Amino acid sequence: MPTILFLMQKKLYTIFLLTTLLALSMKAQTESTYRKEIGIGIGLTNYLGDFNGSLTKGMQPQVSLIYKRVFNPYSALKFDLGYANIKGKSSDNTTYYPQYSEEVFTFKKSLFDLNVSYEYNFWPYGTGNDYRGAVRFTPYITIGLGATLATGNGSTAATANMPIGFGVKYKVAKRMNLALEWAFHPTMCDKLDDSEAPYNIQSSGLFKNTDCYSTLRATLTYSFSANCPSCNKDSW
Repeated sequence: MPTILFLMQKKLYTIFLLTTLLALSMKAQTESTYRKEIGIGIGLTNYLGDFNGSLTKGMQPQVSLIYKRVFNPYSALKFDLGYANIKGKSSDNTTYYPQYSEEVFTFKKSLFDLNVSYEYNFWPYGTGNDYRGAVRFTPYITIGLGATLATGNGSTAATANMPIGFGVKYKVAKRMNLALEWAFHPTMCDKLDDSEAPYNIQSSGLFKNTDCYSTLRATLTYSFSANCPSCNKDSW
């Protein structure tokens, strides 16, 4: 009789353990995923052109507003609106410009840009409970198209740009996402610095001898617009 009771207790413990593990597993697999993110970015912008050839020289503060449409744990479409200042002067450059040999040329402009970029994660991104195999940390790359407006010094220049960059992101909490990103923005314009072809040599080509800028920023976004928790996780 004691043996029978012992076996029954053992079976009950086994059933209880299996039921608990199954319940936890079902709970993990039914945690919501989110299709959208909104947030801000704070960082630095650096102008590259006739009066600056360094990626780190003359960096200026930059702020941005960010909205993302998340397609799946690997990819998203990002919209961001940014504001920064760019500045430079002829005396900071090692290139000799005859027209600025006696009088130093300086400029400072406000730069606005609106970009739409595709973002691809190298690893599935999530808490691990929302999507099987997802991880909280992943590197990513981004590429897109945008519009840039530079105004100041009594002039305005408008052009297209093509942001190309990379970064890393970390899911701080279920709905909070922290990222660090660097992006290079070649433009189709040589007038961001109010100096077009200083040597009067006209170049052809989409981005040949045009002004550019780069951004280094940290972003913080909030996830919202939950998917159906009980739906298939592969159908976002």
